[in-house]
Amino acid sequence: MFVQHPIAVLDSGVGGLTVVKEVMRQLPREKIIYFGDTARTPYGPRTPQEVMGFTREIVSYLIQYQPKMIVIACNTATAVAMSDIRSSVDIPVVGVINPGARAAIGRTSTGCVGVIGTEGTIRSEAYEIALRELSPHVQVISQACPRFVPLVERGNFRSRETYDTVRDAIGHMKRYPIDCLILGCTHYPYLTDAISEVMGGEVALISSAEETAREVSAILQDKRELARSNQLPVHQFFCSGEPCMFRLIANQWLGEQIELTPVVWQVPTIG
Repeated sequence: MFVQHPIAVLDSGVGGLTVVKEVMRQLPREKIIYFGDTARTPYGPRTPQEVMGFTREIVSYLIQYQPKMIVIACNTATAVAMSDIRSSVDIPVVGVINPGARAAIGRTSTGCVGVIGTEGTIRSEAYEIALRELSPHVQVISQACPRFVPLVERGNFRSRETYDTVRDAIGHMKRYPIDCLILGCTHYPYLTDAISEVMGGEVALISSAEETAREVSAILQDKRELARSNQLPVHQFFCSGEPCMFRLIANQWLGEQIELTPVVWQVPTIG
């Protein structure tokens, strides 16, 4: 009997659900196992050693489900831990930084790209390195936004507080000829309305979710490991912290993507 191995997706909290939604849209037959480390979010202010340890711990937990691929849907963990995780498992590991950088370089006309992310991601300069590898003369304007992730984890997407927080953090970036802005944290697409209002409609917002899902699809197709079952997959969602807000946000964000698909919600003993 054919066993359908899942795609494992991990994040510091609910942010990676933006990647899950796109994977589900592009690859509706694939089973997803998602781990949101809501007990220890946000990762951005933490040391690289802490982020490395958390990521290793989650991967060790997810490996028991025999995934055929791991997607690190957290920019901070991608920047800090992806190379280490790739060397420790014998399945493909995909991050979210390179796909986002490729999308931005393909979109920019001015050659000036903005990047917003957590303190850890911005400190790592991972996006600047990835962007300049693709286009050596690109101008990169980076800004850490440490107050964004807590807003999202509370489900506070569209309040006056949200707009004011976004304006205070990135309003000054309008001084530069930025024509596309990389949302360098998978939590940030939840704040798209406020970010777009602050930056203006002429600035394209680049979420790495779509490009990451394309990369997942291409790798699985190349390895001939795309799901072949005609049955609906049963997805599994784990969070390490209090599950009520996690489940509420997941249901709101994924919407029709999980309305007709069986879902199992679990709180594992980790974190």
